[in-house]
Order: sequence, then structure tokens, then C-alpha cells
Amino acid sequence: MLRIHFTGVDLARVRMAGRPDALWETILSFHRLRDRRDARLFGEWRTETRSRLNSETRLLGALIPSRGYFPDFLTPVEGQYGWDVGLDALRGIRPERMRRELTLLGAGTGVGAAFGMPSAVSGGTDASVPRRLRDFMEGGTKHLPRLLGELRGYHRAAVEPYWTHIQAQIEAERAARGRALLDGGADELLASLPPMLRWRAPVLECDYPVDRDVRLRGRGLLLQPSFFCRRTAVTLRDPELPPVLVYPAAAQLASAPGSAESIRPLEEQRQRTLGKLVGHTRSVVLRAIGDGATTSELARRAGVSLASASQHACVMREAGLVTTLRRGNAVLHTVTPLGAALLKGGAVAS
Repeated sequence: MLRIHFTGVDLARVRMAGRPDALWETILSFHRLRDRRDARLFGEWRTETRSRLNSETRLLGALIPSRGYFPDFLTPVEGQYGWDVGLDALRGIRPERMRRELTLLGAGTGVGAAFGMPSAVSGGTDASVPRRLRDFMEGGTKHLPRLLGELRGYHRAAVEPYWTHIQAQIEAERAARGRALLDGGADELLASLPPMLRWRAPVLECDYPVDRDVRLRGRGLLLQPSFFCRRTAVTLRDPELPPVLVYPAAAQLASAPGSAESIRPLEEQRQRTLGKLVGHTRSVVLRAIGDGATTSELARRAGVSLASASQHACVMREAGLVTTLRRGNAVLHTVTPLGAALLKGGAVAS
């Protein structure tokens, strides 16, 4: 079990990530690609991703084992601000930190050490370490261009084609947690998280492969919902890094085992149905609003002109699907419960 210990200051500094983290999604999707479970949800995605993978992924395979520890430097905190920002941070990783984390990865110390339990890690390179990992450890940052190339190629094949769907899932999660925060503050937010996370103030308990305690020490906690995270939350091993908890988005957990559809057919089916009802462009605009968007953000997300975005938002506002609030010099569009129900293909809750 993972236990995250909060102080009063930490509660005041709990925050939700503003968007899906492309690097976390990419790394965690690499786990899903090699995992045969959840075939109804990820089966078609696996088939399509493998068919598109024409780039090298052997180094990724060495750095991201099927289970256990993978280096913290693969998911820098800057990744929350976008794919390119995250890659820039990875490109600037300090050689000594890279060496330290690769040594831990190559130590072969088992699940306990992999998930953050104390272990004696030698400074040398064990002969049992896979050759590719050994070469990477010995070469240091000179191999970074190759790693970045593999990450880009894999991301284009496995994550980028599904990004709209991933964003929709994370935006739905943010909306649910945001409502809990408005209704009851940080305490209610933590209590509303998916069932593998249990808030027993002042400790957040998480299902985890080993026993581990994380003390926030006034730094707060970034909650990062993830589409490709499954079953258990994930956190960084290094206790000195900014605390982040990556957890499965509740929308992905709502489907009973075996009932979830593959991510692409489900998205396409909803898009087709919504498109028939309100027209293709307006269905794209409505979905692009997510958990809120200014007119300029809406135009950029939907790929339409500013004037077109404003017109479509006006029509949907008059139909009761969207509300618009002024925020400074801009306006903020949000989806109403009726609009949300239309997007989800369900009825409006009473």
C-alpha cells in the first residue's frame, strides 16, 4: 500500500492537472501495448498501434520494463505543460541524475526496490543488465537523441491518433473532481477519487505493489488523471521530486469488465451519432469545449475560424447545450448537463 501523508498546507496545495500529460500517457501506453488484459478496451488499439509502428522501440523496451520501476526522468514535471515542453525537459536531463536512475533500473533488485523500497545499488554495471541498457548507461546523454527519436516515433503511432479521445476522458475526470472541490473543498476532492484511492484524513491510501510512505512536507500534490493508467496509481520514486500522483481516470473505470468498447470504435460511434443530430462541425465544436474554453481556444481545438467558433457557440447556447460567461476581456464557454448528456449518449440526470 502507498500512503501519502498530508499537512494542512498540503491540503491547500492539492491541484488537478490542467490536461493529460503526453509523456505519462506515452510511457504508460507502452505498458498497455505489452499487456494482454483489457482486450475489449485496448485490443483494437494494440492492433492498430503495432501496424503503425515502423520505428525502433528496443531502447524504450529496455528503459520501460513490463512491471516495476522505470526512470523518473522519462516523465518530467514539465510534461504537464505539453509534449514539446516535456521533451525539452528530458533533453536537458543532468547526466548524474540519468546515471543514478539507470543504475537503479539495471540493478535487478526486484519489485520492492523498483517501487521505492530501500536497496543497496552498486555504482557499477552488472553483467546481467541487458546490453542495450548497459550501452545507454555507459554512453550517458549522448544516447538521448536516440531515446527522443524512439519516444517521438512511438508517440505518433500509439498516442497521437487517439489524443482527442484521451483529452475528452481527462476533461470529464477534471469536471467531476472540480465539482467535488466546489462542493466540499480539498477534503471532498480527495474523498471522491476512484476506489483504489482511499482518503482517511490526513492520509491518502492507494493500492500499490509494496508498502511505501510519501510525506508531502508542505509541497502539495499534483493529481494527474490518466487514460492509460490502469488498476493502481503511479508516483515518482525520488522523494525529492515535485509530488505527483498519476491515477486511472474514473471514466475508464466506470465500465464493467468486458463491457467497455475499443477506444476508437466508441469514439467514432459517438461522433457519428452526434454528427447526425447537430451536424459534424457542431459536434466537433461541442466536444472541443471540454471542461471550458474561450472562443479562441475553441476555434483552435476545433480547427475552425474565430468567427465560426463564435457562431456555433451562439447556436448551441440558444439550444441549451452551452452556457457562456464573461471572464475579463474573454468569454468562457462550458457544456451544460444537457450538452454533456448529448456527448455521452445518455440521459440527463435529474
